[in-house]
Amino acid sequence: MLPDYPFDTPPAAGETFEVAPGILWLRMPLPFALNHINLWLLADEVDDQPGWAIVDTGFALDEVKACWDAVLARLAGSSRGGRITRIIVTHFHPDHIGLAAWLAEKTGAPVFMTLGEYLTAHAVWHEVGGHGTQAMLSQFRAHGLDAAQCARLAARSGGYNRGVPSLPTTYCRLIDGDELLLDDQRWQVRVGFGHSPEHAALYCAGLGVLISGDMLLPKISTNISVFAVNPMADSLADYLGSLDGYRDLPEETLVLPSHGLPFYGMLARVDAQHAHHEERLRVLEESCSTPRSAAALLSILFQRELDTHQTMFAMGEAIAHLNRLEHAGRLVRTQGDDGVIRFVRAQGSTGLLAH
Repeated sequence: MLPDYPFDTPPAAGETFEVAPGILWLRMPLPFALNHINLWLLADEVDDQPGWAIVDTGFALDEVKACWDAVLARLAGSSRGGRITRIIVTHFHPDHIGLAAWLAEKTGAPVFMTLGEYLTAHAVWHEVGGHGTQAMLSQFRAHGLDAAQCARLAARSGGYNRGVPSLPTTYCRLIDGDELLLDDQRWQVRVGFGHSPEHAALYCAGLGVLISGDMLLPKISTNISVFAVNPMADSLADYLGSLDGYRDLPEETLVLPSHGLPFYGMLARVDAQHAHHEERLRVLEESCSTPRSAAALLSILFQRELDTHQTMFAMGEAIAHLNRLEHAGRLVRTQGDDGVIRFVRAQGSTGLLAH
């Protein structure tokens, strides 16, 4: 079953479009192959004064700042006015948190996010505690990435800080299960794992809407990576388990994703993600009849040419799938005299996942 798209055309940059009562859709540009992000404005009221809550902020580009200036000016002339009541960040990735500090300073609104995302943003920005380019390069070398590709990744050092030139130094903590009262609607915080440490999606039963962030997208599969700071993580199991948490929501829920178009068909999309990743796991397992590194398997997992930016995500995703197979007892990790980590199919593997 394919997703059902109720809106064919996204709003132009700097424009807004109402997708449900009190929910405005914005789309901002990104400087990547994935060239856009969807942001959301939710009708809100604080201290008996109407306004808007922002959900995610976009990448720190002058073009995106200009779009926000246009949106805020348009809101100021609307019946609700242009007051920004709060800024909700789903997770620490630069297209989501990039302009949070700038918007907070500009509007005076507090930033809301989970503890895991707030602290990870600061750790990545300052490259401390096992985060940062050098830790990533050490991890990728250990998984077989060659010197030339590592050098290209090293040349991109500081990319996070360019997309996020500053970070909030205070925040309001979101916890799984929290309810935010925005205007007269209750929004439940639903924390998910695997894509980022504590990704906050938002569900409103009254409106039948899930703001899914990057956890559930209508066409592409969100990136699931293992990072140097937690090298044995089973990120894929964490992600699929989080998706299963959406199965208690009504099938007619309107999903508002960070990329692509709003859609119906959430449960079928969850099933499709399970099937997609199991197929990738099967292919990887079959490719490991002899020991193979994550780098050697990139062409198996991604049958297209990868640029440097995409290689970074592809390595993280390959390691995530190999770790899942290891945790399931389908692959065994080895490390040769060259120091490279490789995986080989376990004797007697049934090809079935152990949960």
